[in-house]
Amino acid sequence: MANPVAVFDTNKGTFKAEIFLAEMPITAQNFIDLVNDGFYNGIHFHRVIPGFMCQFGCEFAKTYGHPRAGTGSSPRGRIQDELLESAKFSNEPGTLSMANTGQPNSGGAQFFINTSHNAFLDWWDRSTPSKHPVFARITDGMDVIKSIEAVGSRGGQTSEPVKMNSISFE
Repeated sequence: MANPVAVFDTNKGTFKAEIFLAEMPITAQNFIDLVNDGFYNGIHFHRVIPGFMCQFGCEFAKTYGHPRAGTGSSPRGRIQDELLESAKFSNEPGTLSMANTGQPNSGGAQFFINTSHNAFLDWWDRSTPSKHPVFARITDGMDVIKSIEAVGSRGGQTSEPVKMNSISFE
């Protein structure tokens, strides 16, 4: 069976991503469940750093510029880190990776889209303590990701709202 493809409809355009359900079942199913619950609909990208990544998925970011944006968790709670030898996907441009607090098993709803090769975030890279498992890859619409990245800043704030209207599956 093929992995599901998510369709992300934003105010900057639409992009698609293959969700690695077969390879990353815990992280991917968590994402799928949140999408099916409608959790992500109406949330803004709250941290966008050009040359690094675009972060999304905090419930406080339903309001653009909310002071607590980026501090939220998940209505489904935290998930176990999936650090699988059989699924060593590097944090390459166009991959979606689980955000966390830096502590083990602290991922939930927030994720980021890598816009450059952030190998130092790979869970097997020993150069930093960061461990961010990749669970999806953009298959169409990287130009939309670049347009989102273009409104970011070194501090992560966006110069204009970037809103996720909805996420669905093909």
